[in-house]
Amino acid sequence: MPADPTTLLEIADLRLPLIGFYDAPDPAAFAPLVSPGEGSTACLFAFFPRWLEGATLHLTSERFGCSGAGRALCAVETRTRAQMVDFLVGHEGLKATPELMEEWLDVRRPYRPRHGNLLIGPLRPAQDEYLLSVTFYVTPDQLGLLTLGAQYRSRPTDPAPVLAPFGSGCMQLVNLFEDLGRPQAVVGATDIAMRQHLPADVLAFTVTKPLFEELCALDEHSFLYKPFWQRLRDARRRRG
Repeated sequence: MPADPTTLLEIADLRLPLIGFYDAPDPAAFAPLVSPGEGSTACLFAFFPRWLEGATLHLTSERFGCSGAGRALCAVETRTRAQMVDFLVGHEGLKATPELMEEWLDVRRPYRPRHGNLLIGPLRPAQDEYLLSVTFYVTPDQLGLLTLGAQYRSRPTDPAPVLAPFGSGCMQLVNLFEDLGRPQAVVGATDIAMRQHLPADVLAFTVTKPLFEELCALDEHSFLYKPFWQRLRDARRRRG
């Protein structure tokens, strides 16, 4: 059975919908759909308002919007390697030297869709077998709560349960996880190129499916039901 986030959403006061990242064979199962127009270079986060309305963004190797998303999510190269490095370093100023950017590109490989359809939008429990990650759009307080949740079952010898790696907003949805079968989270929406599409006080917390299941399973013995969170919520209410 798909994990049920109802209790977590209520206690954490999460008002924005959870957004799933799916690699699925049948896009019709995710209707209503939206997609970048032919030749569009739109950032995928420009569709954030449509997610709030219940629509799902459909990306393919033919229609992916921004060329960065095309490379990161669909393995479509629209620039040569030299052009990519020149753009990211010379135009965008994202790394100190071309050599550093070359190293980063060597390590961060594109995601290669298995089914040809990437679907990004509200959770669809009936399509759970194709779910790769879930993104919570959160305030700083909620980010703290979910970060604690990601660490709740983690041992000191485990891989870091929460990452904040360099990468574009779209890469933070799937690419930056070395193993999607590991319970792990990425602090996202730290890419200033895409933040214009989000509310100013909102960050992203993207989790793999195993971690999503752990978060949804937090019970009355966990911090979620203890005084710290209630005190924080009360303090926010008093301050308006």
